[in-house]
Amino acid sequence: MIRIANAQFWVHDADQALDFWTRVVGWEVRSDVTMEEWNFRWLVVGPADQPEIGLVLMPLPGPPMLDAGDSSRLSDLVAKGAGGTLFLETDDCQAAYDELSARGVVFNDPPTPQPYGIDTSFRDPSGNNVRLTQVLEFDPSRS
Repeated sequence: MIRIANAQFWVHDADQALDFWTRVVGWEVRSDVTMEEWNFRWLVVGPADQPEIGLVLMPLPGPPMLDAGDSSRLSDLVAKGAGGTLFLETDDCQAAYDELSARGVVFNDPPTPQPYGIDTSFRDPSGNNVRLTQVLEFDPSRS
């Protein structure tokens, strides 16, 4: 069997991302390793009750991995939310929305009924998209 271990977001500032995902969202640090010889930092966070899954917060690459132009273009795309979407689940979307809003998360929309449940979305400080969903039994009339 092949399982998901980690997903990855590009981040503009590793310390800012670490603060957001730990202090604001409430996740724990799984790994924070700096490999100075390669100018590389391996930073993994995740929810305490799901130790088998982590989110890798990967600082945006520069030379030699990407030239300055490609690095700049990637940075711009991430800031615009083109880096992908992380889908999170919660038992109570409104409560999670209220709690995270109180901690400073700026949501794109309020919790909204959808045929698959109730969801909302926000961006992390680097611009990555995050959807937060309370999964309910599918009901096409709920939208």
